[in-house]
Amino acid sequence: MADDKTSRTANIFDVARLAGVSHQTVSRVLNNMPNVRPATRARVEQAIAQLRYSPSPAARALVTRRTRTIGLVTPGTVDYGPSSIATNFNFAARAARYNVDAISSPQNDVAAVRTAIDGLLKQRVDAIVLVVVDTEVLAAVQALDIDIPVVASASSARPHPRLVAIDQYRGARGAVRHLLEAGYDTVRHIAGPARNPDAVERLRGWRDEVAAARAQSTPAVHGDWSAASGYRIASEADLTPGEGIFVANDHMAIGVLSALRERGLRVPEDIGVVGFDDVPEAAFVYPSLTTVRQDFAALGEILMQKVLLLVEEPDTVTESTPLPTRLIVRASAPPAR
Repeated sequence: MADDKTSRTANIFDVARLAGVSHQTVSRVLNNMPNVRPATRARVEQAIAQLRYSPSPAARALVTRRTRTIGLVTPGTVDYGPSSIATNFNFAARAARYNVDAISSPQNDVAAVRTAIDGLLKQRVDAIVLVVVDTEVLAAVQALDIDIPVVASASSARPHPRLVAIDQYRGARGAVRHLLEAGYDTVRHIAGPARNPDAVERLRGWRDEVAAARAQSTPAVHGDWSAASGYRIASEADLTPGEGIFVANDHMAIGVLSALRERGLRVPEDIGVVGFDDVPEAAFVYPSLTTVRQDFAALGEILMQKVLLLVEEPDTVTESTPLPTRLIVRASAPPAR
């Protein structure tokens, strides 16, 4: 009788616990994805058989209607972060033998995003993934009520089961902490667009770390992610030797380095600079840029895993822990001597 009860109530998390793996690994086995070690696959299959686990009837019904196509809504921008997320999600979907139908929409237009979603629904996609770069669009996405899984890549101070993100907040705090520990007594912030979720979290991280350290700061100034805006802001700022600048992305930081050089301010001797993203150019500018690296490949994989899990077990999906960042220390803000 106990076995019958187990078979009726077992879910994907029970299988994961018994096999000693993550629920994402169980999902990969269920979907016959190739990136699972044979020994791990065998353990999962044994646990499935022991628990007599099978996806819920609703999930099975969804499976029978699959087109193996996922709709991807991206912002109409070539910025490094969103484009890297989209690229790596495409890689992960291809590895799982899914096609991706991508649509670009204006990044701050809620109506345009809804139109894009409606168009993908008419294509009978199995799920929709959105790369969100606007807080109003994020709120609209979280309020969606449609019949297929919807997953968003977006930062938020409030975790949500259908959000996948990199930990912008802790990454920002680490960048500010590094500048303070390197001996810069004031850390100012050149922020991204005010309605961009990543920029909001980086701004929050800067503010909280400065407050925790009781360090000096000046009001944040918002740029638009471009090197030109970083150059303009640094050219106009009232800078004093001994300050550090935490810049919300690397392209703006590259503009900052150019402006400081023109003003005769030495980096890192007079001003320390830390960026965010670790774009390919960051290691080759002068001086090389200290920055916060994001793992976009891992983010693409987790987005795909979340989609598959929502398809298999829509009622058991939990909040995802944001992926950690890594501080890459280079010449623009070396460690304290």
